[in-house]
Amino acid sequence: MRVRLPAQPDWGTGQVQSVAGDRVTVNFENAGKVTLRLSAAALEPVEDDRA
Repeated sequence: MRVRLPAQPDWGTGQVQSVAGDRVTVNFENAGKVTLRLSAAALEPVEDDRA
């Protein structure tokens, strides 16, 4: 699933790598792999335009 984090728009879009409990690891275009707490991060899904 592709997502973005509105609080960090410069990170670009990211691909969810894994979810474990309250933690999600996302590989962002401009920030690399970041682990976030789902309860604290307002991730937004991104539509896939490659269809």
